[in-house]
Amino acid sequence: MKTETATVRIYVGTYGKYNAGSIKGAWLDLEDYSDKDAFLTACAELHKDESDPEFMFQDSEGIPHGYADESSIEEDLWEWLALNESERDILTAYCAAMGQKMSSDDAQDAFAGIYADGATFAESIAEETGAVPKDFPTWISIDWERTWGCNLRHDYVTEDHKGETYFFRNC
Repeated sequence: MKTETATVRIYVGTYGKYNAGSIKGAWLDLEDYSDKDAFLTACAELHKDESDPEFMFQDSEGIPHGYADESSIEEDLWEWLALNESERDILTAYCAAMGQKMSSDDAQDAFAGIYADGATFAESIAEETGAVPKDFPTWISIDWERTWGCNLRHDYVTEDHKGETYFFRNC
């Protein structure tokens, strides 16, 4: 599995500055803060030039779908930050595949592996489940691409993440 360590960060401006024609703010690395309150305290310090800043999260990197938007950050983002890199990648890919925020437990339960493509996945599933006997004659060929495309793809969702394809059971 390829590993890329991405910085998890958010660009924090304010609606007041934005409405005045400025996007002045800064990138804040979320792993520098123990929880949401510590992060919001840093945001307040960054924008102490305003009496009551309304934070605007104008951009983000490395955050899974549903954990932050322009005007809010979910409390459980720090639970995601506490996961190891592999668990983060699985959850990030699962959230993207499902199009919404999902729990780490749901992602782990649905995770079926990382494969080059559907054909490789289909062959692996067949071998793991014993659908193809170990003493299967080598002169018989199976169209694994068709097995994926016509049958298995209905029971699984996939997501490309960091150059790899993650497979999840479609629960």
